[in-house]
Amino acid sequence: AYPGLPTPPHMIEAFKDSLTRGETGYSPSYGLPALRSAIAKDEQSKGWNCSEDDVYVCHGVTEALQIIFAAVLEPGMKVLAPGPHYPPYMAYPQMYGGETVEYRLKSDNGWKIDFDDIESKMDESVRLLVIINPNNPTGNVADSEEIDRLISIAEKWPNCMVVADEIYDGLDFTNHQVSTASRSKTVPVFTLNGVSKVYYAPGWRIGYMALHDPMQRMGAVRDAIERLLRSRLCASTPAQMGYHSGLVESRDWMKAYSEKVIAQRDLCLKRISEIDGLEVEAPGGAFYMFVRLTDPKWAADDKQFVLDLLHEEHVLVVHGSGFSAEMGQGHFRLVYLANEEVLNEAFDRMDRFLTSSR
Repeated sequence: AYPGLPTPPHMIEAFKDSLTRGETGYSPSYGLPALRSAIAKDEQSKGWNCSEDDVYVCHGVTEALQIIFAAVLEPGMKVLAPGPHYPPYMAYPQMYGGETVEYRLKSDNGWKIDFDDIESKMDESVRLLVIINPNNPTGNVADSEEIDRLISIAEKWPNCMVVADEIYDGLDFTNHQVSTASRSKTVPVFTLNGVSKVYYAPGWRIGYMALHDPMQRMGAVRDAIERLLRSRLCASTPAQMGYHSGLVESRDWMKAYSEKVIAQRDLCLKRISEIDGLEVEAPGGAFYMFVRLTDPKWAADDKQFVLDLLHEEHVLVVHGSGFSAEMGQGHFRLVYLANEEVLNEAFDRMDRFLTSSR
């Protein structure tokens, strides 16, 4: 799925071995016990008391989000999510009568969270306060102090729970990323994670939600989640075994992978700094950059920039306004997982396109 960053061989072998053993039936709806146990131990290593019963295996984080929104939201309820953000946070709540309100990330300060903006938008109707850490699409990493402040805001609203999307937690290059659940002594937290990013297996479609309920307030929500999970049967059994292998076996391979990703990030930062018309806040994690278009022509129409760049130079990026019509405008998202030769060629073409379009 990711050039030069293959899914680790031992995970592939575990997937294949599961198929060879004929493990092609339905698993328990909440996930294989062995995988749930391994996930719980992994979450415990991040600093909170996660049990196997707190873990629910899903078809990726996207299904986990759908289950959470279906279990929690009713008409008139709100989800407060960062802007810019991963698009399902805007699309899915509407399916269940909810509304997404964006809080601002500071585009001129490393895409840090604007807590004043969150405070101004919190009210009794906000049921879910979302943090994506590291962030997609900006690559920003929130540290423990920022997580604590986010929790302290949610704490003022008894009906509010936190959704902590930590699918990129193993791709933190600042060493400042922390588990949100590990910082909360009062506020319920849905921790989301999975196999797709850190283990480089997005097509396996295995993710999970882990419920942190320090004050035992989520009984009705947990019951709704379990009913919904049982109604859709289960996630792929062999893929769960592949993920299990990744969790319980050595992770020494991750160091070389991270070094490659960091080298490609640094190359992108250098190339962008040399191109007139582009600026970027250096990302601290994940594998994205949210690049600012400084040419007024394109800053006002990032979608047309993306389309014209694709048609004329055959370089594909994603328009920033697709991640937030207001807070992503004038940007594009770049994925820096291609090898260095491809990245250099892409930047040569971007430079040529920007020069010729002036």
